[in-house]
Amino acid sequence: MDLNLKGKVALVVASSQGLGKAIATQLVTEGVDVMLTSRTANKLAVVKEELLQLKGGRVEFCPADLTSKADITALVQQTREKLGTIDILINNSGGPPSGTFEDFSDEDWAQAFELTLLNYIRCIREALPDLKETGGRIINITSSSIKQPIPNLILSNTFRTGIQGLGKTLAEEFAPYGIRINTVAPGRIETDRVQSLDAAKAEKSGQDVGQVVEGNKKAIPLGRYGQPEEFANVVTFLVSDASSYVTGSSIRVDGGMVKSL
Repeated sequence: MDLNLKGKVALVVASSQGLGKAIATQLVTEGVDVMLTSRTANKLAVVKEELLQLKGGRVEFCPADLTSKADITALVQQTREKLGTIDILINNSGGPPSGTFEDFSDEDWAQAFELTLLNYIRCIREALPDLKETGGRIINITSSSIKQPIPNLILSNTFRTGIQGLGKTLAEEFAPYGIRINTVAPGRIETDRVQSLDAAKAEKSGQDVGQVVEGNKKAIPLGRYGQPEEFANVVTFLVSDASSYVTGSSIRVDGGMVKSL
């Protein structure tokens, strides 16, 4: 199947590790020119060199604090200047802290909003002129909590659901420009974020981390955690021409873990 991605330009947010890095890797393999970003220039430089070894698309990086409007504006401008007009925007972010309602102050809620939802809004706004021109693709990475809230993750449960509402609304607003936008929700994928959540759950419950992991696997029909590459394959399909009639959808990559219809 020809995905028709070679020569496209993608901005992949939060791409120095985890799901973002896996997505960037798959896109470069398909011949996409990719802009990497995170807060840490040293990590980005290492990832850039790794991806250049794939002999696929071009790779650049631009450090940015995604809670800064000015940094997001500069990031999008750097992408245009170094790679060209943006065809694909992958919105991604680290998750906010774990905890329950009584654990968090107004400041905590405001910070989680900026990190988890507002930066997606700002990235879309800044990239929109390019995406209108190219009939581009937007992917918003969220969490399985958009369908089934996860205990002890009230901040993530609240703002990830907001991302789903944003995407569904924009799918209709942007369709006249040929822009497609979809939400992709990971379940338990083997990343640093999931490892930290498992560790926090183990500490809170008094269990060993291994016990927590095994308990989680029992709740997944496929009986295992997913790999970042498996998640990236779904995202790559959704930004390709092979998914040309898919927009406004929320797609879970969770091994069947979430039981909702």
